[in-house]
Parts: sequence; structure tokens; C-alpha cells
Amino acid sequence: MSQFDSLTKYIPMLREDHIGEWVIDQENDGTAERPIQMPFVHYSETVRHFIEDVYTFAEQHQELELIRYREILKENGIEGGLNDIENVDLSHLNAQCILALIMGVVSAERFCDGAILGSFKSGAILKWLERLKNLDV
Repeated sequence: MSQFDSLTKYIPMLREDHIGEWVIDQENDGTAERPIQMPFVHYSETVRHFIEDVYTFAEQHQELELIRYREILKENGIEGGLNDIENVDLSHLNAQCILALIMGVVSAERFCDGAILGSFKSGAILKWLERLKNLDV
């Protein structure tokens, strides 16, 4: 078993998965009796398991210091928002930095609904997982 299998095993599953969708309240009118629910993303079961496995991996591999994902990205010259990190040239990045990219997006979801959805839909997370798989030989 390779070091990153717990994450790269998702590559074929994510290629076939619908990932998730925005849920927007179309039934309520915003009155006190029928308040409108804030929009949110309902992620697929595969994505929910992936997110759990990212946190589990970070916990089990504390030597990679993924809790410092912002600093790791900065040390590798990667700064900016989600759009910036999705277009980074991966060819020179090591596994720790690829994992920091993933951790950054997963963590961003706590503050910005849909962050993970956007990175899945753009293909960024799949690219990062494929790079991680290539480094894990």
C-alpha cells in the first residue's frame, strides 16, 4: 500500500461522481412563518468521505504539518484565492505542497460554502490527486 492511497483511491470514484449541488430554498417566502433557508451545497457521499479522509490523513501524518497549509503554500510561492491555487503549475511541487493545496480547499469550505464544489468542478482536485499518485511511486 502506498502512502497516499487513502486519498488517491478517490480518483476513479470522483471521475464518475456528481460531486454535489447547490440547494436553494424555492419553497419559503421569507416571512416570519416561512423564513428562507440559506443556500448550501449538498455534497455526494463520495465527497463527504473524501473530506473525512483528508482530515484523517492529516491527523495520521502530522510530520507533514498540514495544519500549516497556508505557510506551506506560501513557502512554495503560492498565494492568493481559490482561483489562483487551482491554476498552479504542479510539475515542480512536492507531496507536502500538493496535500497543502487539498487541505486549503477543504478548510476553505468552513468559511465559504461551495469552495470544494468549485475546485472539484474545475478539475483542480482531481489534478492534485493525480499528481499525488505520480509522486507516490
